[in-house]
Amino acid sequence: MMVPGQFSALPLGDPVTQVALAGALGLFLGLEREWSHKSAGIRTFSLISLIGAAFTILDSEPLVVVGGVLVIVQGALIAVKGLLDEEEGLSLTTSVSMLVAYGVGALVATGFVLEAVTVTVLSSLLLVLKRELHTFAWGLTRAELRSAAEFAIIAFVIYPLLPAREFVLGVGDLSVAVEPRVVWLLVVTVAAIGIANYAVVQTYGGRGIAVTGFFGGLASSTAVVGAMLDHVRQRPDARSYAVAAILLADAAMAVRNLLIAVAFTFESGVLVGAVVPLGAVILCSVVIAALTADWSVEFEMDLDSPFSLRYVLGFGGLFLVVVVAGGLAAGQFGTLGFYVTAALTGLVSSAGATTSAVILYRGGGLSADAAVVAILLATAASIVVKAGLTFASPDRRFAGRVAVYSTALLVAAGAVTAAVSL
Repeated sequence: MMVPGQFSALPLGDPVTQVALAGALGLFLGLEREWSHKSAGIRTFSLISLIGAAFTILDSEPLVVVGGVLVIVQGALIAVKGLLDEEEGLSLTTSVSMLVAYGVGALVATGFVLEAVTVTVLSSLLLVLKRELHTFAWGLTRAELRSAAEFAIIAFVIYPLLPAREFVLGVGDLSVAVEPRVVWLLVVTVAAIGIANYAVVQTYGGRGIAVTGFFGGLASSTAVVGAMLDHVRQRPDARSYAVAAILLADAAMAVRNLLIAVAFTFESGVLVGAVVPLGAVILCSVVIAALTADWSVEFEMDLDSPFSLRYVLGFGGLFLVVVVAGGLAAGQFGTLGFYVTAALTGLVSSAGATTSAVILYRGGGLSADAAVVAILLATAASIVVKAGLTFASPDRRFAGRVAVYSTALLVAAGAVTAAVSL
């Protein structure tokens, strides 16, 4: 009988093999402690893993519990000794690592070999990267720390608590199926993109428009437009790369929509029809930006925090509203009703419209072709609204260039799509 995590090609069911592997993993786990000259090293850790495996193989639950208690007591004694000897601290890391080694031995003897190896490798990394992890943690600002805590809550607390089934919402004879976990997973994805974008901008922000425009567009392409408006107001001579930044934000927006359309539709059938049009938007945006920008000028975009919880929650609310409203509109007015909803929503958030189309497609409320059309309408609406926002700038040359290049982008993407479809 196969056990989860067991390598069937190896004789890991043999107790002798299990004991040997447990000892090897314990030895590996103790390498860093030995190198750091701690009280417990490779021999101690290897012996602890051996004890964990041996007690588990004996299939005596009281013996396993007693072994665990003994390891805890030993770890506590080491911690107290470190305090009395005026070392750096209580040596809590060594104490906890000893308990991990005992658990690794028990996992191997139970047959969860893959899990045991994973725990060993990850624990070793945590021990080896001590300096880097401390430097990273100490360098965090309050806003960054708050964002990390908020992300942990929405990703690892709220998401698992949401029901993993569909809920049918309706008014009268109209109804639409909603998957709370899918909606929230996309909220988590948006927050994760914001964190990744923040890290890149903080690291490479002063090294060119490609980073700030494209990666800023992953989080919010509209925010890139706002930053460019202010920058052009202060430095009119920078309009060429400000235009390129907006085009790269369009490319990032199309990348995000493409990822949503592909990554969340594997179970229902990937929306292949969206690949070529969105790919054309990405390619044409990058080409136009490359040909029109002065890449010798650098631009830095400051971000206050990795992401805004209010924005993320608002985004989640928008997802839900669009899904319900779009589903009801499609039920009342047919597919055309959802197209109108998708285009209007794209003026605010193309990701929201794309998400609603994907969710309705997954639930059977939209056909693949209808979902693709809705995604493309939302993408086009987002490009149009960004071009429209630039007319708030007193620099008419800047607004005119964005309008012309955005129009050229839409025409070129349409032409490429048409040519491929023929």
